[in-house]
Formats: sequence, C-alpha cells, structure tokens
Amino acid sequence: MSDFEWPESFPRTPPKKREVYPGNFRVQTRCAFQNILGELQSWDGVTDVQLESGADHLKQNPNLPYANATKPDDPGVVAYFTKDGEQMAAACDRWDNLRDNAQDLYHYLHETRMQEQRGTVTAESEYQKLRLPSAGEAVEAAPSPHAVLEVAPDAASGEIRDAYRERIKEAHPDNGGSETEFKRVQGAYETLTTGGDSA
Repeated sequence: MSDFEWPESFPRTPPKKREVYPGNFRVQTRCAFQNILGELQSWDGVTDVQLESGADHLKQNPNLPYANATKPDDPGVVAYFTKDGEQMAAACDRWDNLRDNAQDLYHYLHETRMQEQRGTVTAESEYQKLRLPSAGEAVEAAPSPHAVLEVAPDAASGEIRDAYRERIKEAHPDNGGSETEFKRVQGAYETLTTGGDSA
C-alpha cells in the first residue's frame, strides 16, 4: 500500500474515532474517485488535480485506485488541485473505509460549488476555505483542548466536566454560539476524557 501526503494544516480523525458511514452510498470505490474527478473538472479554473489515498493507484491513471485494491490501513482521501492559480485541497478521513471517504469528499466538493453559485453573499468565497497556506504563510495553530475549555493543563476530571458543561451552553447555536465553536468544545472534551490528552 502506498503512503500519501495529508495536508499539514488539516486535522486528522484518530483511527479509533473513525465511524461506519450511517447510510449507504451505493457506489464502488473506483466510481467514488471518478465522481471527485468529474466534479473538479466541472469547476472553472481548476487544473493539476491529484487524488491521493493509502491504496495503491493505477500507474497509467494515478488518480484512481486499483479496482481490487486491498483495504488500506489509512482510509483517508485527499484531493489536491489548483484553482485560479491558488493551491487548494479537500480531504476526508472520518469514515472507516476508502469508498465512503471518497464519496463524502465528492459530495462536499459538489456542495461547495453549489454554495458558490447561489445568490447569498458571504465574507469569504466558499472556494477560499479550500486554499492551502503558501510556503511563507503562517498557519494558525488550533487551540489546545485545555484552552478551549478554559481549564489548566493539570485540571482534575471534575473541573474539566464542569467547564465543559458551562462552555457547551455558551457555544450552542441556540444560545448565540456557533456550530463551529460547539463542535470545538465537544471535541476538546472528548480528547481530554478519552485519553487523547492527559487531564
């Protein structure tokens, strides 16, 4: 199986937290990769598409895995591409198999294009979310789980739990928070209570 490069600024899903996709995409793995390629070909200004995964890819078409590729240890899939001269990437490793990550990535890319075509104006282009930092550009480090929950690194489990309950209320979208912050608080608590970081 081949090694592949995961974008440095993108978080990874820990192997133990990868899930079985709750639905059924009903496509074969190769078809899911072809869907990604077809979607990116429909974007204006996209060149240099490169799909990477932990599976062995065809020599004559390195964007596609072999039809009978063995299940890789790392089921993540990454799409690297250039759009209007800027390096971009999208990646998925949430699910426990290559096919579902590839098809999920296709759906994400498709929705990104659809969002960009709608009339609603946002402060930032949907496509800009996919832009990779340039070599000289600093990547903002994600705050530590302790910082997110606003507890000391040596906080006891009870203190972490209490801080989580307070922060999750503040971060809830129904209480004026945002979905992003809500997920960040949940992730921080999971990390500190499942052994990903010592509490």
